Amino acid sequence: MGESPAARKHFLLVLHDIAPETWQDYRDFVDQMDELCQERLGHPCPITWLVVPDFHHRNPLESAPEFIALLEARRQQGDELALHGFHHCDDAPPPRTPRDYVMRRVLTWEGEFYPLDESEARRRLQEGAALFKRLGWPLSGFVAPAWLMSDGTRRALQALDFQYTSDPQHLYRLPDFTPIDAPGLVWSARSAPRRAMSRWVTERKMARERDADVLRLGLHPVDMRHTGSRDYWARLVTRLLDDGYLPMTKIDWLTHKGLLTADRRNADSAA
Repeated sequence: MGESPAARKHFLLVLHDIAPETWQDYRDFVDQMDELCQERLGHPCPITWLVVPDFHHRNPLESAPEFIALLEARRQQGDELALHGFHHCDDAPPPRTPRDYVMRRVLTWEGEFYPLDESEARRRLQEGAALFKRLGWPLSGFVAPAWLMSDGTRRALQALDFQYTSDPQHLYRLPDFTPIDAPGLVWSARSAPRRAMSRWVTERKMARERDADVLRLGLHPVDMRHTGSRDYWARLVTRLLDDGYLPMTKIDWLTHKGLLTADRRNADSAA
């Protein structure tokens, strides 16, 4: 007798930096994943889309009705739409300490929520939630760009109605930030040496996490711009399907596992 879906391992395919201008990077890959899952499972691939309301101050989502319609169609077929920052760029005043310089200029230039105080973090979170509400989209999750959050951002999240957030190794149940093991696989694909190192690190992590109940695959637009990284992700999804893993969205996996806080399970938005 085959293993029941409840007993099987899962993987969560997560597309970062979703905006009208990045859709062209993802389009062919999403089609490929849908065809693969349709062939193996009889339905398109469930995906969590991390949506940026106004990517780098130049890509307001509400000015792209065709893209909104595409995301709505994906939501209707069972995909999840989550909030991913607001501008996805660090537009705060320049860093003042060596640590902040490393975090905001060496590690990334896109850690939007790393330098924010509670008031500004709350404002952006509420504006993002209001956008989702206007579009009729349920909102459960927030993922900070580069997974970087200030203490003020954490306090703002605790006061709002989001159900989860994440970092590279965990999902966190809100409002108490209860950690849930959910190892993440992610590449740094901007140069050939980084891609080579990312491949090695990912394979090492796959070996270490072979007993994990769930794996998160965190893809970025830059991954899609290089044949090696794009093909690696496609092969990895194929490999996981061959090994019996089932794809799910983040919110569906958390619900399936009974890991959400009871009074937030039915929240439709964080407005």
